[in-house]
Amino acid sequence: MDVMPLLLLVAGSAAVAAAARRTPVPAPLLLVAVGLVLSYVPGVPEYTLDPDVVLPLVLPPLLHSAATDSSYLDLRAQLRPVALLSVGYVLFATFVVGWAAYRIVPGLSLTGALVLGAVVAPPDAVAATAVARRVGLPSRITTILQGESLVNDATAITAYRVALAAAVGEGASWAGGIGEFLLAAVGGVAVGLILMVPIHWLRTHLKEPLLQNTLSLLIPFVAYAAAEQFHASGVLAVVVVALFLGHRAWEVDFATRLQEDAVWKMVAFVLESSVFALIGLQLRVVVKGLGEYEGGDAAWYAVAVFAVVVVSRFVWVYPATFLPLLLSSRIREREDNPTWKAPFVIAWAGMRGVVSLAIAFSIPETMHGEPFPGRNLILFLTFTTVIGTLVVQGVTLPPLIRLLKLPGRDAQAETLAEANAQAQASRAAERHLDDLLSDERNALPQPLADRLRTVLERRRNAVWERLGSVNPVTGETVDDTYRRLSREMIGAEREVFVKLRDARYIDDEMLRTLLRRLDLEEAAAYREAA
Repeated sequence: MDVMPLLLLVAGSAAVAAAARRTPVPAPLLLVAVGLVLSYVPGVPEYTLDPDVVLPLVLPPLLHSAATDSSYLDLRAQLRPVALLSVGYVLFATFVVGWAAYRIVPGLSLTGALVLGAVVAPPDAVAATAVARRVGLPSRITTILQGESLVNDATAITAYRVALAAAVGEGASWAGGIGEFLLAAVGGVAVGLILMVPIHWLRTHLKEPLLQNTLSLLIPFVAYAAAEQFHASGVLAVVVVALFLGHRAWEVDFATRLQEDAVWKMVAFVLESSVFALIGLQLRVVVKGLGEYEGGDAAWYAVAVFAVVVVSRFVWVYPATFLPLLLSSRIREREDNPTWKAPFVIAWAGMRGVVSLAIAFSIPETMHGEPFPGRNLILFLTFTTVIGTLVVQGVTLPPLIRLLKLPGRDAQAETLAEANAQAQASRAAERHLDDLLSDERNALPQPLADRLRTVLERRRNAVWERLGSVNPVTGETVDDTYRRLSREMIGAEREVFVKLRDARYIDDEMLRTLLRRLDLEEAAAYREAA
């Protein structure tokens, strides 16, 4: 097995993603563009997207990472719009795009067109949410886009299987399709519910962070494989388990959380970068297999399908947003009446991604000993739809958000809420400390007891200081200056430790111990910027 192409893909995509951080272009778009260019550069290996790798090996960890970073409570609060998009819209788009393709493309059967509809139905919100975080969309829109992307793949994969069964003549019916969808949905959720409690119990009872993080890396693959064994949705199983683990992450010890956060950020970065580069690199593979379809006709079909995909999302999103408000007084009482702007952004953020391409590549090459009718064209139309939505919508989404002037996140209100929460927690900790110190078994010298109180006071005041004035010379808040000085002091200590190691006064093992202690102190002094 030649591993060099894989190493080149990972290293190259990581380098491009790192370079994108220095440009105004979102990393997914730059990765796709570079992949498109490199696909025709002599000497670049031909990368074929293998669905047997993407669906069971790449999709689960990406879903797990996204779900653990999501909020179960926020998703529950937005359950109706998430369900309408992840289930209702995907089925709607499957039929609308399928019927349109059947009418547009001569010779394409209705069942084959429905296969295409199911393939391009699920938006991939990885790029959309990356843009949303960068531009500062309201948290409700970001939650809806994230929730949609977590569940819609399960709907699309099930719809694809039903449409494919009809295309190959396996007697698929409406009743059978509905039954398969219910089995996939209910079964996937059930497998997730069954697995989440014992997995969480095991996580909280393993005492070694390395073992806990090894388990963490295995969880999405175990959940996905277990559900697929019962012909249920592995996607839903992964999402259910990950949402539960993310909601209960506070019960795991701090060392595991620190390591897990770093490990999963690295995994998500590598996989997302490689996936978007891989999308662009498919150009040569897809065009080479286009076969009998001529360039002009194929381009017209691609533009027409792309337009139907974009328009159908608007046709679904606006009624799905406003009809529930018109039909239910309870919803009107519970929710604010939205303007036209938020649905417009949600509709425009329907970018397709690697899942659509992976499903398309899983279409069998032959049917009853004959080539699958229209397979090459379906691949081509899927590819052009993915590229079109990523480029056209991805490039225009940030200026569109700025043009619409949607209210972003209220940083002042969020900081105030954080300060109040920290104040309540600090007061509770002070009361608990007083109770502990009153017990003679916990007797401490006064300087050490005062140090514990100082740490609490510092943590409580740090958030309030962010609401105050800034240094007129540096523009820093008091908290920023404190952390900078703390970092410089720790840096001075590190230099001394290294010099003592170089002078052989201490050995490398002791150096690592001392540096680890300083790293933990620096981690405590610095929190990651929002």
